[in-house]
Amino acid sequence: MQLITTWTDIDPALKGASVAMGNFDGVHRGHQAVIDAARRPDAPLGVITFEPHPRQVFAPDAPPFRLMNAEARQNRLAKLGVSRLYELPFTRDLAGLTPEDFAREVLVEGLGITHVVVGADFQFGKGRAGTAAVLQDLGRRFGFDVTIQPLVGGEDGAISSTAIRTALAEGRVQDAADMLGHYHRIDGEVLHGEKRGRALGYPTANMAVEGLHLPRLGVYAVKVEVLGGPHRGFYDGVASLGVRPMFGENKPNFEVHLFDFAGDLYGQHLSVALVEYLRPEAKFDGLQALIDQMDADSERARAILARG
Repeated sequence: MQLITTWTDIDPALKGASVAMGNFDGVHRGHQAVIDAARRPDAPLGVITFEPHPRQVFAPDAPPFRLMNAEARQNRLAKLGVSRLYELPFTRDLAGLTPEDFAREVLVEGLGITHVVVGADFQFGKGRAGTAAVLQDLGRRFGFDVTIQPLVGGEDGAISSTAIRTALAEGRVQDAADMLGHYHRIDGEVLHGEKRGRALGYPTANMAVEGLHLPRLGVYAVKVEVLGGPHRGFYDGVASLGVRPMFGENKPNFEVHLFDFAGDLYGQHLSVALVEYLRPEAKFDGLQALIDQMDADSERARAILARG
């Protein structure tokens, strides 16, 4: 998948795509329907999205809400067969373009798209004045096709990133997966930590979660993909998301233990799927009680993951 981070002066060979357009936070089933509608036999499949998320620009002090960082979104879109990702820098200047200016300057003159698909609730342009219907009118004026994709519904109504955040915050990871069409994942680089897990017999890969909407704190059965390096591949494991009350810390941390693994993962990038919520985080009466609980967590996670 080619990553393009501008709409100005791009290689003409990168123009002419049929694209899906939106924020695609979570790349849930509704987003996937928009992307599928953009597939055409006579054009490359592209996605236009924005980084940072517009809400981060207009409400920088709001609580973290993103289901995915940019890396996780890129990984998921690549798995869906997207060949060109136009990840446009979202600034107040871009937000200040009128719908007509956005269509002309970005979509036509900049990216040279031939077809664009948006969800029925899509809004764009200064003051969010542009709707899907407005985009359709602009497409007729400027010579590109527009498809409006109906919203995809679940058992409780339209699938949305908001509903997925609620499910994750309550530890209902399977409900979230049903709406996403895939397990919720936390992607990122393995960072150096305190190395306490190694001393306890449970070495962990530590990953940052800043800026993300946090699922319910606690312990999870996980499936892990190591995305590169000598240990590239798929592993089962158990992960802890929390503030490590046993050690008096209060900053959320994500620690992943890979079963039956030996090796150095520092600097490598992981994609960690939350398969099942096991229990809330807790403070234990001594290290041996903690180790006993980690043994029990691992045994239970192995049994869950063995079911496929």
